[in-house]
Amino acid sequence: MDYADYLRGLKEKKENPDAPPSSVVLELRAGAGGDEAALFARDLKSMYEKYADSRRWKTRTIDDLTLEIQGTEAYEALRYETGVHRVQRVPETEKTGRVHTSTASVAVLPLRAKSTTVLNPSDLRMEFSRSGGAGGQNVNKVETAVRLVHIPTGLDVRSSSERSQQANREKAMAILSAKLEQMQEEEEAKTHAALRKGQIGTGDRSEKIRTYNYLQDRITDHRLKESWHNLPKILAGGLGDIVGALRLRAEALEGTVRE
Repeated sequence: MDYADYLRGLKEKKENPDAPPSSVVLELRAGAGGDEAALFARDLKSMYEKYADSRRWKTRTIDDLTLEIQGTEAYEALRYETGVHRVQRVPETEKTGRVHTSTASVAVLPLRAKSTTVLNPSDLRMEFSRSGGAGGQNVNKVETAVRLVHIPTGLDVRSSSERSQQANREKAMAILSAKLEQMQEEEEAKTHAALRKGQIGTGDRSEKIRTYNYLQDRITDHRLKESWHNLPKILAGGLGDIVGALRLRAEALEGTVRE
């Protein structure tokens, strides 16, 4: 059985497929660009945290660059953030003023109250480690952090935000299930590529979706072919106009497909 067949063969329980996700997880990773890419990934995380705060949604860090956001319409608002984000700026350590280009990827995973994917325990490898907290709390005391590896696909998830090992295990399982569902959707998208032509992205983390140009004080979304200025305001959580434009475009395209 090959990789695609495995994903298609995953058993699913669809108790209420129309129920909105209870929360959303944003998983950020540094891409090309070394230290500058890592800094950019943290800038993006801060941007999403501030946007969530402006919407009065609850946020918490699951592990380093993995952020959970709880709130009505959080997933609908952020679902089109999945993909490669590119930054063009002069790093603070650059003495010659040369512009560097770096990237970070974002994956947006809906977490539902009930998991829709059944995981086989024999497909999982679980590892435990010690969690660190603010001000040294819970450091080097109990192995509460959980890392879960899905052996057939190589996917791995780490959760260290919860107080107990069991709670971190449950959180990691929920995120892993969401990752597998996303991979299934990507496989289906490839199968029905013609039907998706012209829609807003594929939800694939490898797709370049946006450029943040500091020198020109501009953000350009490549799917919409539209730009916005006032970069500091946007990075401070002012994502409303971009989110709104993406949602309107998606709704328009969905209506066209249905017709």
